[in-house]
Amino acid sequence: MVKVSVFIGVSLDGFIARLDGNVDWLNEANKKVTPGEDFGFNSFLDSVDCIVMGRKTFEQVITFNEWAYREIKMIVLTTKNIEIPNSLTGVASTSNLCTEELMNQLIDDSIKHVYVDGGLVIQDFLSSGLVNEITVTIVPILIGKGKSFSNSLTKDLNLTHLKTTIFNFGFVQNKYKVD
Repeated sequence: MVKVSVFIGVSLDGFIARLDGNVDWLNEANKKVTPGEDFGFNSFLDSVDCIVMGRKTFEQVITFNEWAYREIKMIVLTTKNIEIPNSLTGVASTSNLCTEELMNQLIDDSIKHVYVDGGLVIQDFLSSGLVNEITVTIVPILIGKGKSFSNSLTKDLNLTHLKTTIFNFGFVQNKYKVD
């Protein structure tokens, strides 16, 4: 069985990005974070065999100063042709498989833990009932309008609380198991 996890930051009003996809609010909020704090992300990545990411998120993260995902296998879900930077050749690849087909491929590849990232990809995996665990870090900002990682759900998903971590600079992280 493949474990599928979400590890994401949201505004207090539940948005992962502005309506245009911009995450400038997150960059500004991160200035309040204690230097060196990674919210447990590196420990989380230690348990991950594969990252499945949406194209828009991938195109955004490749512009960041540092590549946060190490040498972990990454599959970028896209129906468009995109260029994988030379520095990520052998790490990142693209796929246009549907979620179920991709999961079957990952099982065949003996993948044990998948991290899904990107609003549409997370929505698709949630809607397909494939997500096992969700870690959400709430950033103390209200942005009013934006994109949610769960707005396409067609039915409620019940969650069991596993852990809450409160950071002294105002961020709160909640971890849940999807029932």
